[in-house]
Amino acid sequence: MTLRHMKIFVTVFQQGSITGAARELHLAQPSVSLAIKELENYYGLRLFERIGRHISPTEGSKEFYNYAIHIVSLFQEMEKKMKNWDAVGSIRIGTSITIGTHILPALTRRFQRKYPELRLEAFISKSSDIEQHLLNNSIDIGLIETQPEHPELTFTPFMEDTMCAIVPCHHPLAGQAEISLPQLAEYPFLMREHGSAGREILDAAFALKQISVRPVWESSSTQAIVRGVSEGVGVAVLPYLLVERDIEEGLVAMVSLTEPIRRNLNIIYHKSKYLTPNMLAFVEMCKKYGRDN
Repeated sequence: MTLRHMKIFVTVFQQGSITGAARELHLAQPSVSLAIKELENYYGLRLFERIGRHISPTEGSKEFYNYAIHIVSLFQEMEKKMKNWDAVGSIRIGTSITIGTHILPALTRRFQRKYPELRLEAFISKSSDIEQHLLNNSIDIGLIETQPEHPELTFTPFMEDTMCAIVPCHHPLAGQAEISLPQLAEYPFLMREHGSAGREILDAAFALKQISVRPVWESSSTQAIVRGVSEGVGVAVLPYLLVERDIEEGLVAMVSLTEPIRRNLNIIYHKSKYLTPNMLAFVEMCKKYGRDN
């Protein structure tokens, strides 16, 4: 079993076909098929189920991929590093939308001021996408608003954020010092879409109170929800980081919840990932940012 076998396996797994892998690697299909067969013989397990022209990975294949992708990627990183020793390096960061919008710009500015020779490459998407990119080793470090679901990923909290209630500025609740979640639920609710970190936290809070809420608006756009609240469509509970400026500018009014809903923002990475000194420096900078804010 050689590194070549693992490269071929990883490509077949990612492409989902022998033909696609052969095209990607510029190899003949029989050579790709032979390499997979040799791997299966070596480990004594079936890696792919073959049904007609289609293949699908087995559970053993998925487990092997978790190791192989990092071995292959680490070798490629070594090749690039040793062949381009004097080249400018880069760190690939993935963040959820909230963190990418409100925290990453400041982190990038601080990091590049301290390490001007390094380049930060950023990918901003929903948390589940960030986890998948870490599993595929297409990013090095992730910053998300929830704990990772995949057992191969490890996490470290670096900052705390609070969910806050927002209402129209002329709403009867706008003058109140605080309100309970059941009281707030009596009004029309605007909510983020299912699958977003903020929605999951809010749904869990409602479930604990045995409250059923059917939102009048659901949106993946926080600004659409804020605008809806400002126009009197209803009320909302959103991360303070996302609405801090809107509250300061008087677009909406904030009402404190009697039982605050807090959440940790987390640094996540693959437990098999080798963190370079520069990556560790970025992690420490995130922690310091959290302590300072």
